[in-house]
Amino acid sequence: MFDEIIKNALQEDLGDGDHSSLACIPANASGTAKLLVKDTGILAGVEVARKVCELVDSNLVFEELLTDGTPVKPGDIAFYLKGNARSILAAERTLLNFMQRMSGIATQTKSYVDLLKGTQTNLLDTRKTTPGIRYMEKWAVRIGGGMNHRFALYDMIMLKDNHVDFAGGIKQAIQRTQEYLRSTGKTLKVEIEVRNLKELDEVLETGMVDRIMLDNFTPELLKEAIDKIAGRYETEASGGITRQTIRSFAETGVDFISVGALTHSFASLDMSLKASF
Repeated sequence: MFDEIIKNALQEDLGDGDHSSLACIPANASGTAKLLVKDTGILAGVEVARKVCELVDSNLVFEELLTDGTPVKPGDIAFYLKGNARSILAAERTLLNFMQRMSGIATQTKSYVDLLKGTQTNLLDTRKTTPGIRYMEKWAVRIGGGMNHRFALYDMIMLKDNHVDFAGGIKQAIQRTQEYLRSTGKTLKVEIEVRNLKELDEVLETGMVDRIMLDNFTPELLKEAIDKIAGRYETEASGGITRQTIRSFAETGVDFISVGALTHSFASLDMSLKASF
């Protein structure tokens, strides 16, 4: 998946050739470029940039100075790139697009993780990602210190409000899920979303789940729900949780907090690939 994402990105950018470089740079011209950081945050995507360069031209020399997860500031140099000038320019925009976005996600994730220090709560991402590059964005969350929720629809069962409503209720949704797992031989974890304490009581009465997501609960209601669950199942809080409120949710003792903003409302980190002489 990793290689395919990069190959698709390069094909999208290069098409039948980088005609700007082909038009004015001699085929045998060589040079050096540096990845210049112009912002403050957490660096992410260095390994992606290395693979981009490798796929563009295996003869390019990638000299890494800073690793993924490193705190950076304006003026820092993440790596040098040496070799054919046309190849360097062919790789430039694709590696920057990945690095700027991944660094933005890692930076935002770290800012949320720091707010959870001293609590038992882990920060999760969601499936609210850019189509086609989810792998990279969830990787950036890990670099920033967060954890990945399920990757996609196939690696975990998550019974949300629509599933429950279409199934005819919580009990029916859970029972049919367990029948499905038995009949298919799959060993997927089961999470169910509840919208209020009444639905929580139905889940606790039915059982047969691994985690309960408490959606759009206030911190006070969340604490009441967690006391009801009493450690029998993993707990997750979700829905409208911000930097300003996340600490109050974590202090309820919830196991996980999922935040869609990690991957859908971040600011890319500013950086450039500059010729270096």
